[in-house]
Amino acid sequence: MVKPHGGKENTDYMENLLKVGTITTTHGIRGEVKVFPTTDEGRFEELDFVFLDTGREKIRLEIENVRYMKNLVLLKFKGFDQINDVEKYKGKDLWIPREEAQPLADDEYYVADLIDMEVLTEDGAFFGRIRDVLHTGANDVYTVIRETGEEVLLPAIHDCVKKVDVENKKMWVHLMKGLLS
Repeated sequence: MVKPHGGKENTDYMENLLKVGTITTTHGIRGEVKVFPTTDEGRFEELDFVFLDTGREKIRLEIENVRYMKNLVLLKFKGFDQINDVEKYKGKDLWIPREEAQPLADDEYYVADLIDMEVLTEDGAFFGRIRDVLHTGANDVYTVIRETGEEVLLPAIHDCVKKVDVENKKMWVHLMKGLLS
């Protein structure tokens, strides 16, 4: 199972951060924002701060209040009290330091650790690299790009994923019948 923290960028600094959500829009006129979570929704209640990625810099924002609306999280940041204070951040990502992340259970991984992971078949042959992780109702699905550019969707289930070595960025898989055209 994958812990739903978003992908990572390719800098050393970013490897120490995990994406927890994306600001979708504002809510009301008092500075609240709607956030599409890429982590467990309840996780926001445990956070004191997040980093906002403006595209040029990371700004530390103190969380003042957390509420929920359907599948979104409503956040209020300290010092942001009007709609004009937050409107410019629509579409921007929110991050936390890796050390603030929830501990993982066995067979759980952060999406950030899976992106660009080398995928090998059971016999050790190179199969491709993970480009994305799709969260479906039943189980996660890994989007793997082959050297030919072909995209293959692999279910993140024990019958398919045999071993994951996060430290060395390698995954061994069993290619179940019907996965390849």
